[in-house]
Amino acid sequence: MRETLPLGRIAGVRVGLHWSVLVIVALVTAMLAGGRFPDAHPGHSAFAYSALALLTALAFLASLLAHELAHAVVARRNGVQVEGITLWMLGGVARLRTEAPTPAAELRIAGVGPLTSAVLGAALTGLTLWLDALGVSGLVVEAVAWLAAINLVLAVFNAVPAAPLDGGRLLRAFLWHRTGDPVRATRSASAAGRALGWFMVVTGFAAVLFRGNLSGLWPALIGWFLIAAATEEARHAELGGVLAGLPVRQVMTRDPVTVPATATVAGFLAEGPFGAYRHSAFPVLAPDGAPAGLVTVRLVNRVPLQARPTTTIADVMRPLADVATGAPDEPVVDLLPRLETSADRRALVLDAGRVVGIVTLADVSRAVSWLTATTRPRA
Repeated sequence: MRETLPLGRIAGVRVGLHWSVLVIVALVTAMLAGGRFPDAHPGHSAFAYSALALLTALAFLASLLAHELAHAVVARRNGVQVEGITLWMLGGVARLRTEAPTPAAELRIAGVGPLTSAVLGAALTGLTLWLDALGVSGLVVEAVAWLAAINLVLAVFNAVPAAPLDGGRLLRAFLWHRTGDPVRATRSASAAGRALGWFMVVTGFAAVLFRGNLSGLWPALIGWFLIAAATEEARHAELGGVLAGLPVRQVMTRDPVTVPATATVAGFLAEGPFGAYRHSAFPVLAPDGAPAGLVTVRLVNRVPLQARPTTTIADVMRPLADVATGAPDEPVVDLLPRLETSADRRALVLDAGRVVGIVTLADVSRAVSWLTATTRPRA
């Protein structure tokens, strides 16, 4: 899940929003302003309901962010690199660059999320009671009470032992500790996730079809996401078993053809890089030789013919901050999630601040095919 709007860094972790987060803000705002608030406390203006509902929806997003930040902070303390956090329509995603090194680390990283939501829910429950005792407007008390309830629901739901929920990772940590096999543990947690997902899809659509309750579409949508995510986790686990111990240097293209950031698009094309080398992507270097980004055929082709003599590669390249990167000795299985979510399905391989290679998703696929073929039992 790639961010659409970066928000900066919190506690050293990059935070961003995906455009779909507007959906959840709109849904929560509409639900509260058009239903819960007027029903519980009639007599206020439509503006009051809408303004408070919007503030409540934003506070809900803040609680989701706190949940994901807790994951990210604990992950970093356990030696797991964190790429960032993205809030989107179905909640938040903390993107971890590497897997937890031990079952105990997995337990701590996964468990802190529901714990954070539970603590927030308890604190907001106390705040609700305090505000009510002070005689604060019932509408405000209602908003805080809803936030308390939704955080407690998040804590309970996320603790369900089914991947990709936090409870699924807790189950994986337990099974990993018990069996010593992380791949087998992931398979079991993913199977539980798919079962939960299908249950939510079936019951959600049943509510729509037999009761005419359109709100059933929401659990059905979440269930579909759980099925897809759990299936993806199982696939990654299988790939992890195949790629175990394989470093990036064994699948990358070494010493790729590079292009200076100061070169013009016309000058770059005049050298005939596509005909001579038949590459479709090139690392871009700053004047001091440091990596600056990546330029692809697609990006070059977007430049109008008349603008190419005056447009530099730096003007059209994808900046290094937006390019997936890895290290030569990094396990391929750790780089794979970044490759799959990168815009170009490519990663630059950096060593001591220099470009030493480039790796694509196709390179990894070929490695998987070769390893699978060489380890397949013969009849």
